[in-house]
Amino acid sequence: MPAVTVELIKSLRDQTGAGVSDCKKALEDTEGDLTRAAEALRQKGFEQAAKRADRETSQGLIESYIHTGGRVGAMVQLGCETDFVARTEEFRALAHDIAMQVAAMSPLYLSEDDLPEDDERPAAQVCLLQQPFIKDGSKTLADLVRETAAQTGENVRIVQFTRLALGE
Repeated sequence: MPAVTVELIKSLRDQTGAGVSDCKKALEDTEGDLTRAAEALRQKGFEQAAKRADRETSQGLIESYIHTGGRVGAMVQLGCETDFVARTEEFRALAHDIAMQVAAMSPLYLSEDDLPEDDERPAAQVCLLQQPFIKDGSKTLADLVRETAAQTGENVRIVQFTRLALGE
């Protein structure tokens, strides 16, 4: 079994944002395999985020995005549990990416739960959380929110969004 070095732990911590002891344990469990350790930490974070899903998200921020030319814009209210998390760069970046997604993809509903029965369009077309992320089509917006929740250790959710466009 390869030795788990400080450099490996630091690299995994930089990549995942997980604690030092969690990184060390993940590397030991995966025999020093950085990729498998990162995936293990990601799964652990998702499991912990699912346990926090019912927690209140009374903090957060409102982010806006105006597309070049000023003809399309979006606003998003992204909630979390504490103002400490709301001020982190990861949280702000997520809010900005969501606002950009709303401006670009024109979702009508937050999730499939909001989709009326008579609307037969695909959920990935009209539901924000089911849409493929515009910067990385291998992930959905729901995946991004879960990843941020796992990384921050708090419940993170999109509270509301709106899109404005000239001529619509």
